[in-house]
Amino acid sequence: MDARTPEMSPVSVADTVPDSWRGDAGHARSLPEVNATVAVPSTGVWWRRLLAFAGPGYLVSVGYMDPGNWATDLAGGSKFGYTLLSVILLSNLMAILLQALSARLGIATDRDLAQACRATYSRPVNLLLWLACEAAIIACDLAEVIGTAIALKLLFGIPLIGGALLAALDAFLLLLLMNRGFRFLEAFVIALLIVIAVCFVVQIAAAAPPIAGVIGGFMPSREIVTNPEMLYIAIGIIGATVMPHNLYLHSSIVQTRAYPRTEEGRRDAIKWATTDSTIALMLALFVNAAILVLAAATFHKSGHSDVAEIDQAFELLSPLLGLGIASTLFAVALLASGLNSTVTATLAGQIVMQGFLDLKLPDWLQRLVTRGIAIVPVIVVAALYGESGTAQLLVFSQVVLSMQLPFAVIPLVRFVSDKRKMGAFAISRPVAVAAWIVAGLIVILNVKLLIDTIFGT
Repeated sequence: MDARTPEMSPVSVADTVPDSWRGDAGHARSLPEVNATVAVPSTGVWWRRLLAFAGPGYLVSVGYMDPGNWATDLAGGSKFGYTLLSVILLSNLMAILLQALSARLGIATDRDLAQACRATYSRPVNLLLWLACEAAIIACDLAEVIGTAIALKLLFGIPLIGGALLAALDAFLLLLLMNRGFRFLEAFVIALLIVIAVCFVVQIAAAAPPIAGVIGGFMPSREIVTNPEMLYIAIGIIGATVMPHNLYLHSSIVQTRAYPRTEEGRRDAIKWATTDSTIALMLALFVNAAILVLAAATFHKSGHSDVAEIDQAFELLSPLLGLGIASTLFAVALLASGLNSTVTATLAGQIVMQGFLDLKLPDWLQRLVTRGIAIVPVIVVAALYGESGTAQLLVFSQVVLSMQLPFAVIPLVRFVSDKRKMGAFAISRPVAVAAWIVAGLIVILNVKLLIDTIFGT
């Protein structure tokens, strides 16, 4: 259904976009096939407007609970109990701020982050940024493909190579869903998120963690800083939380809503989009905290403090919890997480390629290229080295993500702080200070994680 009815038809971009962007006013819309296609009621009760904007935040939240986060959460819970819950909370608050800024950029300027970079920086700089971003998306995709393949192996005994090939089919699933409308894609992702949440609710109920211990875990502890091993895992949790491709993805998909492209319409859209992403990221907080709590209540409590691998957790969950279906639920949640993550990473790959390069390739071809680049290394490593090789590849993918993150966070904060580019939608000075502190902290922690990983300290 075309949402562009006369009463809500977006006005010309140049009417409300600041002068500094107008030299690029003829730029292509981000994801033009679905841009401004989801109807937004102009009047009515508040919850109808919230539901109209609900969706993009959940697609973004997928990246915060992808298989790449599971290892750090499992390690943190099994080794240190509930102590690192405060780190998960801190990293989630950082994510809420950065994703709100990403949504603001997309709505206020009619550009995704990649397009904003292309309109601001020189061509050589943009090419470097594009290559770095593509490397990050591929690295993230590797973790998600590996997670999906492991889940298929645990559930159905499918070899890793076969599981990786099946994971590649998500490109066709994305094509099918996008052809039926962006709401179908959102519904698919939200359905899998519900599956993940239900699986962990059942497991947490079976583990019956002490309420006082869980609440105490959300309180910051000095031990996190003074214990080098705990600090390393804490850095890993924060470093694996904010995914660079999510900032590009969110700034694009918020534009699928057919809000009026006026100052009042954009301001209203920013409010609802921020609410949507905040609620969705609270779900991501629950899932990440649930993984850590499950590991603490099951493995740490029973003396299995060395559980850090997904396979180990799968084998031990049912015997330790005394619930036969516990391991299966864990693998089902992992499969749902992997499927969701690969779909959104493929979509992010298309956004980045179109935004930085302004390519005119068919959408299906861009998605297939993105998937193929990620699938090939997994298949090669799995064929040559088996599961141990894929585990090393997973570590390498997180290192690549750490290297790329500054190249996404710093431009984003710079753009939304610039009144020449954002006009009336530029963030206030206190918010800008907070954003730069978050950006600096993430960059420092990721650099430390990168150095520690390379030199094995």
